[in-house]
Amino acid sequence: MHTNDYREIKAAVITISDTRTEATDKGGRAVMEHLDDCRIEVASYQIVRDDFKAIQSAVTTALSQVDVIITTGGTGVARRDVTIEAVRPLVDKEMEGFGEIFRYLSYTEDVGTRAMLSRAFCGTKDQTVVFSIPGSVGAVNLAMKKLITQEVFHIVHELNK
Repeated sequence: MHTNDYREIKAAVITISDTRTEATDKGGRAVMEHLDDCRIEVASYQIVRDDFKAIQSAVTTALSQVDVIITTGGTGVARRDVTIEAVRPLVDKEMEGFGEIFRYLSYTEDVGTRAMLSRAFCGTKDQTVVFSIPGSVGAVNLAMKKLITQEVFHIVHELNK
């Protein structure tokens, strides 16, 4: 199906970073550009620090306001990377295939065996889908172009049946 077969959807973009600002948030900007290309309205954008409670608060607030939430950053294996741990308890259903396919594409197209460090995540809560992707522009472009923009309309449609 084409995107215009579905209703309009709204998105929240949340960048997780202790160092990025709106001026330096290339990953968040790339997410918003991909959404704009698909005519998905970005209803909110914010940068939150790499902090479990701050991430949960931002995602919880957005859950009641949008159809899709995309977090970028904080998905690595460093001690401060807690995005997945913060987001996972907030969803009802996890879509494991998203992370699996993201790592496969990362492995074959870009980063090789370092792809195993990527903890890209997707899950749903009620009628909202939540994607958590790494913060690098390359990872954002891969996730948005090859996965998220290809399926987000269909996922939201399924959640609203």
